[in-house]
Amino acid sequence: MTSEHGVGKRQRKIDGLDKATGRTQYADDIALPGMLHAKIKRSTRAHAHILSIDCTKALAIPGVYAVVTGEEMPVKYGVIPWTKDEYPLCVSKVRYIGDAVAAVAAIDEETANQALKAIHVVYEDLPAVFNPGENPDSKVNEKAKVDNITKHVALTFGDVDQALQDSDVVVDNTFVFSNTTHTPIEPHCAIGDYNARGMLTVTSSTQVPHYLHRALAEVLELPENHIRVIQPAVGGAFGGKSEPFDLEFIVAKLSMKTGRPVKCLYTREEVFYAHRGRHPMRMHFRCGASKDGRIKAVKSKIDIDGGAYASFGMITAFYAGQLLTGPVGFDSYAFDATRYYTNKPACGPKRGHGSVQPRFALEVHLDMIAEKLGLDPIELRKRNAVPEGSVTVNGMQVGSLGLAECLDAVANASEWYARKGKLGFGRGLGVASSMYISGTNYPVYPNEMPQCAVQVKVDRSGRVTLFCGASDIGQGSNSVLAYIACEELGVELDDVCVVTSDTDLTPVDLGAYSSRVTLMMGIAAKEACREIRMKVEVASEIPLGPPFSKGERQQAFRAAEAKFGALCATGNYRTTPRGGDYKGGTIGASPAYSCTAHIADVSVDIDTGFIKVNKIWVAHDCGKAINPILAEGQIEGSTYMGAAEVNLEEMVYGDDEVRRGMLVGPSLLDYRIPTSMDTPPIQAMIVEKPDDNGPYGAKEAGEGPLHSTIPAIANAIYDAVGIRLFELPFSPNKVLRALQEKERAH
Repeated sequence: MTSEHGVGKRQRKIDGLDKATGRTQYADDIALPGMLHAKIKRSTRAHAHILSIDCTKALAIPGVYAVVTGEEMPVKYGVIPWTKDEYPLCVSKVRYIGDAVAAVAAIDEETANQALKAIHVVYEDLPAVFNPGENPDSKVNEKAKVDNITKHVALTFGDVDQALQDSDVVVDNTFVFSNTTHTPIEPHCAIGDYNARGMLTVTSSTQVPHYLHRALAEVLELPENHIRVIQPAVGGAFGGKSEPFDLEFIVAKLSMKTGRPVKCLYTREEVFYAHRGRHPMRMHFRCGASKDGRIKAVKSKIDIDGGAYASFGMITAFYAGQLLTGPVGFDSYAFDATRYYTNKPACGPKRGHGSVQPRFALEVHLDMIAEKLGLDPIELRKRNAVPEGSVTVNGMQVGSLGLAECLDAVANASEWYARKGKLGFGRGLGVASSMYISGTNYPVYPNEMPQCAVQVKVDRSGRVTLFCGASDIGQGSNSVLAYIACEELGVELDDVCVVTSDTDLTPVDLGAYSSRVTLMMGIAAKEACREIRMKVEVASEIPLGPPFSKGERQQAFRAAEAKFGALCATGNYRTTPRGGDYKGGTIGASPAYSCTAHIADVSVDIDTGFIKVNKIWVAHDCGKAINPILAEGQIEGSTYMGAAEVNLEEMVYGDDEVRRGMLVGPSLLDYRIPTSMDTPPIQAMIVEKPDDNGPYGAKEAGEGPLHSTIPAIANAIYDAVGIRLFELPFSPNKVLRALQEKERAH
């Protein structure tokens, strides 16, 4: 049974018209009666004890209703249960320039800002740490047991050292990935509303309402059933809103103190301080291969700059190694990854969390190995492809994996074999591939409950309503729910209502992270819709197929309600055990793995060092495209973000005596991202290799297509002018320096 708006059709998003016409309400569009405005006092010191906070003058300002400091919320929080190390407002110590110290609720933002200036904080400076391993005697975060280390992971699979010794070709280089951030259009915003019955409602531009709900209960010491979290439309997130933030606790506490709703909207500068973006990494890789092109060994040592708080850092340390073992496989593998605390804004998950940085290193090394062996880089990757239905060297169970199909698609579209190495000095082609998870196999906190549930209600009028806690952050998950209802129940898109991301109205979903939503929510929705479908077909004695008219469908629904009562059903997604049988073996385990291949066409101006990306071809194996338009949009968006990190994006910190540890230029004027004028043409191609673990065979499409963008461009630069660049971003001065070094070597 299908409708014209079912699975696999090219069609509109259900919220597209409202967004295009400005009807959609985001968090900052919401104004409640009597609402106050909150602002946050932030540290001017990178590392210091707080000796005193004097709020007397601030409270005396007309229009100021309340001030809150860290002593009023002394419970630590953190999205990972084992690494809770953060207070909503600093208690006794600040750990980076921009750390939250106090907050004010006032009649308007201007008054709140005036009150912030009136709060007097006395600090006692402490030695600061700005680089991993630096000044280990100065403890950034008390959660670190030794040397400011958040997490150290060292895992070995096979005799790597012997395999390297036996290799015919070995490449050995150090790679550096800089600090980048998400830059969503919408800043963080939250509204707290504590009513006279003791019920707290927090409306937030979060992408994890469930985890926020849990954290609010813990920190504010309120019963979970006295808290409601609502996620309105979100204006971009990319991982940057995938954990609780200070403002959400602050608006809740200030509302509890004042008895009035309180809103806090970050300035753009505060978004940069809140950050949680891409971790800077220094990565030393050694890779070996036999003369027939078999990858014998990969060994890495990775130092990760995590900033002042743990965030998802424990997972980051694992992901830096665990997610690298496909789609190109190895005979043996070892990685040693250490995530450090430093006195800078905390890093966390940015699109493609954890494996974008090491993927850059590995894929450049694959290109170098291919050159040394005289092999085409595409052929090298095909020879080492992880077989479908196999287990990787580190124990990850792989289902479908369309590496060969993706490589063939980009090779044909770009005319690789006719053009590679033949474009003349200054222009070249480069290829790279990658693999990514379709959801983490296990929730962030251990439990036996479903990771996602969907409730479906069919009204006798023919209206279908789906309730799900999943977070639509622009990727179109609300629309995916509607397409599945159309596919399973034969209804039209306009007959479907989707209710999501409200902890009072919807069953739990763990949020939009790790590309989990389509797979897990899709399975739950399909299960619930099929239960309804079964009842309708039994009652009407006719399959709900295309012959049904809208009126006949309505009669069938009424017959089913007459026979069974109210037409409601629930579907769930439950975790199945996966991963390697060793400590940490489940981190990186996923129900399904997507696969991507990129080819980049790049020009390099040898006089200026300027890199121009002429075009990028990208093929992505998403299993089954629920809506090809949405899948292509995700592929293009991911590729755009990867290309932006190649030669534009970098968070820079002052290194002189006055500005050391200070984020330089925390604004969209200074932090450069590509405009539409800077973005290269991107040709997105969908490869469908259905996976049995996904709904209709679907796998992820939102994060995987980012990873191989960066090394494809790096490899194209080598093809263009014969230089290898190992440190991102590839700024013009780095290009010129590498060209000069090449000239001196000759």
